[in-house]
Amino acid sequence: MRVLAGASELAGLVMGVRARVEDLGVKRAVLGYIEAFPVALKCHVISGSNIRADLKNLLEEDDLDVIVSAKHRPRCLIEFITQGLQTLQLEEPNRNIMESKISSFHEGIGVCEQLMGIPIPLSYTRLTSRFLVLWHLTLPIILWDDCNWIVVPATFISAASLFCIEEVGVLIEEPFPMLALDELCKQLHESIQEAMAIENAVHMRLAAKKKRHSESHHINGWSNS
Repeated sequence: MRVLAGASELAGLVMGVRARVEDLGVKRAVLGYIEAFPVALKCHVISGSNIRADLKNLLEEDDLDVIVSAKHRPRCLIEFITQGLQTLQLEEPNRNIMESKISSFHEGIGVCEQLMGIPIPLSYTRLTSRFLVLWHLTLPIILWDDCNWIVVPATFISAASLFCIEEVGVLIEEPFPMLALDELCKQLHESIQEAMAIENAVHMRLAAKKKRHSESHHINGWSNS
């Protein structure tokens, strides 16, 4: 969530930049890189993800080739964002704010890689499984004199409960496949696209008002200055 919040805030800051006409293409490209970063991070933490298919609608083919060929794709996208912002020639205060948002991307990568790099020891998982199997094999023998046939459903319920708890522990070791990361990335994409559409619509309306106002002054013989 920290990465998504940082991406949303950074996209808002980039959209607020007054870029020169020749830099508008770079500005749109930077916004695409920001949208692509959470997707690249999702593919980085979930094995078997098809990053090219996930990013083909967000990036140009040339940029996508560079990212796919990179060893660490999220960091490659951060480099695209950083150099894109340098091309926009931002004022120093705005640059510092944006760099602080980019730092949240680095922190997100670090946290995710820590979770991936600290698995539950295999020996612990094996020991737990063997203990549960042994315990449930001996449980009916111990309880038969006191419970008789009730021991059968009791053992089944106990086994189902404890083995499910063990499976939850294994899933916690790799939590990313269980999270709705695709939906979160889609929500970020839609919010940025909506903000861009609103920005363009407002810009066009204000430009039209300015043009009408200028033409009105010119018709009435007023100065356009």
